[in-house]
Amino acid sequence: MPRAILTVIAAAGLAGAASGLAGCTSSQVLEPAALVGTAPEPAPAPAFPVTPPAGPDATRGAVAAIASDARVQFAPVVGAPATIATPLAGRLSARAGARGIALTGAGDPSATLVMKGYFSAISEGGQTTVIYVWDVTDAAGTRVHRIQGQAKAPSSGADAWDDVRPETMESIADQTIDQLAGWLSGRQG
Repeated sequence: MPRAILTVIAAAGLAGAASGLAGCTSSQVLEPAALVGTAPEPAPAPAFPVTPPAGPDATRGAVAAIASDARVQFAPVVGAPATIATPLAGRLSARAGARGIALTGAGDPSATLVMKGYFSAISEGGQTTVIYVWDVTDAAGTRVHRIQGQAKAPSSGADAWDDVRPETMESIADQTIDQLAGWLSGRQG
């Protein structure tokens, strides 16, 4: 089956699952460490520079903080195995802190937004593509924004998730938080 068709099928499946679940409401949402279903551990040091290094690559890895009163909770991701979600969760937390986005813990009633993530991985032609969709919902459970994208990684032909490296998930986390920050900045009066 051609790659384009597989990608469309996977994206349609993710969108269908996301829209089907977007109407669901829950009083229980989890912090990024809970994306993998384990007890929170002390956060590791960020795997990327928060303060830019001096020299010619001074802006690589630097992020600008935003001013926002949003308080964000992350629900557990759907579709990605726990081993894959671990680097995603760590990087989401670190990047959100660097961007000035306040995260709340599970069940915190002060949360103003909830991020619900849906993931799929497809291997074909020597590459694995991770497709992701994040629905951003307000406290009432109404979807107010959607973040989506793809990340590619080399494939060995085994199970698609076996080929996904931590760096790929960290890149997805960076893109997710940066897009969220852009959207939050745009909605500030």
